Amino acid sequence: MTDTAQPQFALQRIYLKDASFEVPNAPRVFLQAWNPEISIDLATGMAQLEDGNHYEVTLSLTVTAKNDNQVAFLVEVQQAGIFQAIGFPDEELAPLLGAYCPNLLFPYAREAISDLVGKGSFPQLLLQPINFDAVFAENQRRLAETETATTA
Repeated sequence: MTDTAQPQFALQRIYLKDASFEVPNAPRVFLQAWNPEISIDLATGMAQLEDGNHYEVTLSLTVTAKNDNQVAFLVEVQQAGIFQAIGFPDEELAPLLGAYCPNLLFPYAREAISDLVGKGSFPQLLLQPINFDAVFAENQRRLAETETATTA
């Protein structure tokens, strides 16, 4: 009989690492009709912690609202978490940290953004769900293309 250990995954902590909210055109932005154009930039990052079994995963979201071609508000949030992952092969660890963990962090980031926008006295902003599996797969595809182009 072989004694193989099962991979272990655990959420250790979720925290707001950084947040900022700017209204560069206040107060005149509040005097205009509200018809915003919203853009969202998304990034994820991962760092292995000292013990080798813990990872910090950071989900960074930047939301820019433009009204009449002027920035109405800009909100940036870095939502992070510490995750323990033991015994996962690399091919399973990468999507776990690159897709599954950001998916766990997203509701907290969405709430932080909604709270900040509301405190800025703007209408509620609820971000739509994001398919982090698709985002991760697209990033992997781009990395593979870049590696192929550099080695060719």
